[in-house]
Amino acid sequence: MTDPTPTPMTLAAVQARIRDLFGAKDARRGIEGTFMWFMEEVGELSAALRDPAADPENLTLEFADVLAWLATLANIAGVDLDDAVRRKYGAGCPKCGRAPCACAAAKP
Repeated sequence: MTDPTPTPMTLAAVQARIRDLFGAKDARRGIEGTFMWFMEEVGELSAALRDPAADPENLTLEFADVLAWLATLANIAGVDLDDAVRRKYGAGCPKCGRAPCACAAAKP
């Protein structure tokens, strides 16, 4: 019987899970092929976000797909996503150093 309350996954756990599930296949595909699949998933997420009648469950799963393919790219490139995010955003905004960000100009 499946536990109805799954354990939360850290970013490191997500990356490890994707490596365990698909690592060998991903390595054979290489970075270029994997990047193309990643972009396809980003396109599917984009379409789901723009669709006002989108099924919320499908939207949720599209986010999961994009995260999984990003983890795959990181695995192939030898990047630890947890470390990368911590180094870039762990101390606050990379520009002003504050949390929340207090930069005057925001990206559109």
